[in-house]
Amino acid sequence: MISSKRKTKEGTVVSNKMEKTVTVVVERVISHPRYRKTVQRKKKYYAHCQDSALIAVGSRVKIQESRPYSKLKRWQVLEIGQQPSEGQ
Repeated sequence: MISSKRKTKEGTVVSNKMEKTVTVVVERVISHPRYRKTVQRKKKYYAHCQDSALIAVGSRVKIQESRPYSKLKRWQVLEIGQQPSEGQ
């Protein structure tokens, strides 16, 4: 397998209402520099997906850096992971 130099991130889909675009929230845990307490940070990314209707809100996805598709969209969906359960 050829290793890619492009960055990958894993997050949760929070919106799939746009055409060919999903909004993904990536959470990371950092240590506060002064107080040494662990703090959660969140960031939203717009990711390109040919058929965004197939990806449900709440799904875990892996996104990868790509060429600029638009002003804000610079990521693409690499693979779709765990889908949300229907009962919740």
